[in-house]
Amino acid sequence: MKQVHRHVIRMGKSRFPVLILGETGTGKEVVARAIHNVESRGPFVVVDCASLVAPLMESELFGYAKGAFTGAHNQKLGLLDAANGGTAFFDEIGDLPLDMQMKLLRVLQEKEFRAVGSLSQRASNFRVIAATNRDLAADVEAKRFRQDLYYRLNVMRLRLGPLRERKQDISALVLHFLERYGNGHKLSDEVVDALEGYDWPGNVRELEHTIQRMVAMNSGPFLSKGDLPSTVINHSLERQFEAHANGTESPGRTVGLPSTSHGQNILPLAEVEKRAILAALEYTRGDRTLAAAMLDIGRTTLYRKLKEYGL
Repeated sequence: MKQVHRHVIRMGKSRFPVLILGETGTGKEVVARAIHNVESRGPFVVVDCASLVAPLMESELFGYAKGAFTGAHNQKLGLLDAANGGTAFFDEIGDLPLDMQMKLLRVLQEKEFRAVGSLSQRASNFRVIAATNRDLAADVEAKRFRQDLYYRLNVMRLRLGPLRERKQDISALVLHFLERYGNGHKLSDEVVDALEGYDWPGNVRELEHTIQRMVAMNSGPFLSKGDLPSTVINHSLERQFEAHANGTESPGRTVGLPSTSHGQNILPLAEVEKRAILAALEYTRGDRTLAAAMLDIGRTTLYRKLKEYGL
């Protein structure tokens, strides 16, 4: 995070194009806004390339003149007009169709464009920041993205690593989100360990939503492992079972049970099953439906096992 911050400061002091790469949820728009805000020139306009509807894309970007088509009763300014003097952030630039890529390239080169239905050129001087979760270099090779536009955008590049590659940032992010959404909420070390051990496929966005949900569901002030979502709990249990199987976590010795040459206990299958059920119920605070889902068995099967083991 500190490295990203240093890049943001340097990039924010120039007007060159920036290309931000990263998986969904890594905070690309947050970083783009931070770059813009370093010297805060003009507006920050988001162009969501993934959500623009193809037939309306050109009029959304460039605007249209009065009478350009049926229903165009008045002139409308486009997103590039709105970005004049500021920053145009092209989110998910890799989803832009090839014909629009060519038109965007001309705008970036000439700093002017023509609104739909207009005969005159309009000028707009803006800084461009683009972001994508795609491999644009591979898309260029596959002819899905224009090479000349790629080089035009790829002047300064910043890659935001997924959260699974920078788990040392998780505790700081958790504290940040607790300050933003919590009401004096605190986390146990066990919860922090579970959060840091999870891979977060949805990245920072998923972590933020997890903290929001935990705070919303618990008046606090102490958040325990039972407040964690089932995906995080399941992953934590898998890590514990793997550690147990690999001998990296001591399972504790049981009197009267035979052991292997490595000193590990050989437990009867029924005892292993019983302990797994107890661990799942402990994690879910007795929620049997969630415990059954964690154990990948039906709720009826869990009730039968509870009765069988006298739990």
